[in-house]
Amino acid sequence: MVARRGTPRGTNTGTPRGTNTGTPRGTNTGTPRITNTGNPHIANPGKPRNANTGNPRTAPTVAPPVAAGSTPRAKTVGEPGAATAGKLRAAAQDSLRIATWNINSLRLRLPLMHELVAALDPDVICLQETKVPDDLFPHQAKVELGYPHAAWRGMKGYNGVAIFSRRPIEVLDLAPDWCGKGDCRHLAVSVNAQGGPVELHDFYVPAGGDIPDRELNPKYGHKLDFIAEARAWFAARAAGSGTVPAHPGLTRTILVGDLNIAPLEHDVWNHKQLLNVVSHTPPETAGLLAWQNTGFVDAVRHFVPADEKLFTWWSYRNRDWRQSDRGRRLDHIWVTPDLQGALRRHTVLRDARDWDRGSDHVPVCVELAL
Repeated sequence: MVARRGTPRGTNTGTPRGTNTGTPRGTNTGTPRITNTGNPHIANPGKPRNANTGNPRTAPTVAPPVAAGSTPRAKTVGEPGAATAGKLRAAAQDSLRIATWNINSLRLRLPLMHELVAALDPDVICLQETKVPDDLFPHQAKVELGYPHAAWRGMKGYNGVAIFSRRPIEVLDLAPDWCGKGDCRHLAVSVNAQGGPVELHDFYVPAGGDIPDRELNPKYGHKLDFIAEARAWFAARAAGSGTVPAHPGLTRTILVGDLNIAPLEHDVWNHKQLLNVVSHTPPETAGLLAWQNTGFVDAVRHFVPADEKLFTWWSYRNRDWRQSDRGRRLDHIWVTPDLQGALRRHTVLRDARDWDRGSDHVPVCVELAL
């Protein structure tokens, strides 16, 4: 049956364990959704707030709001009342539940989005590695899943990020074209929330190839440069200095995504064996922690002590991933310190690794009292 709204099945509400041991069941197709004309535009006519008009990268596509009564009702499969409960909770807006997932091809794994919604019932879903150009984005998914607000930036075959939201969002075109590549690795929006809007960043950091040497492997060098540029940009945001738009400190901000680095000793199955493996090398881990220290708190490690193993990714090469459990924590959620006290619970949806044709990453979710 469909998971009922409330505490997500398998959620850790404070006990220091980072996994969801329940099996997500049922499919929830959600509430009325919207369509998109395919043109790169934002939710409300006009320029995005704080638009950077000199940015050469591809503009994000944002779905327009639905006119009252213009969208057909979506079907809900499973237990009656689950969708209603979700609507009531969203209407109350007493909390904000954000999930992040490297879906590894949105069109290929679109049916699994229903599993994610049934298991976690998030208010906002941030996706990475969507691998779909904007003009081929599956618009109908928004209708079926019950998220009336969406934005995405994608390209053919690689990378790509997307955000689905039950709450109104506004694109924030603040950031630079990271490393000048225009490769669709970042999307930022403002999300309506109690106490004021929340700034949300969805990142897909470069994987970095296989050889941890920037001279022999340009992909590794690109990864290190990307992290360094992001660290410098957020540091400037926190200080309200330089060419970055002035900001009175970095506040009410959440950063999520596949950051492709396991920064802590217990974020990998074997620290010593992976010290020379891309995703856990000292230059990467130091760079990521420096980025985090520009003004963020690790929201999942807020619940799970640093000395406990915690993974979000298991290689497809593992025939029995559960038995070997050779994982890495590559997917992260950070919040600014002013939001740390609002953190309620978290979920690492390990069972998603067993979904039919699933991603090698699993969804990660946190809930805040906002």
